[in-house]
Amino acid sequence: NPREHPIHREYGTLSQTVADQLSQAKKEGRRVICVGTTTVRILEQVAQLGLNLQPFEGWVNLFILPGYQFRMVDALITNFHLPRSTLLMLVTAFAGKELIDQAYQEAIARRYRFYSFGDATLIL
Repeated sequence: NPREHPIHREYGTLSQTVADQLSQAKKEGRRVICVGTTTVRILEQVAQLGLNLQPFEGWVNLFILPGYQFRMVDALITNFHLPRSTLLMLVTAFAGKELIDQAYQEAIARRYRFYSFGDATLIL
């Protein structure tokens, strides 16, 4: 059961300037592209209070599983994550199981590197 998997918390900040820029981008219908899963977790936690983002500094413990409705993030640049990890669950929630399965099969076939210092992918 994925809900029984331990999730780590991460410390993050969102300045007033960046919060304003992201809020404006969403109002204008522009894409918000995150670099990394930490950024996704921070923005999605802050966006739970509404798309008019407020500054934030603190711990993030948002657990994103398939079925999660993304409010802020429209695209994601991230590494290929390890099997059975919470980060793999996050990208699966974002892109869907079928697309992630296909991408990972391609990555394995082409011998991409996984985890923190591995190859990255852009998920639209």
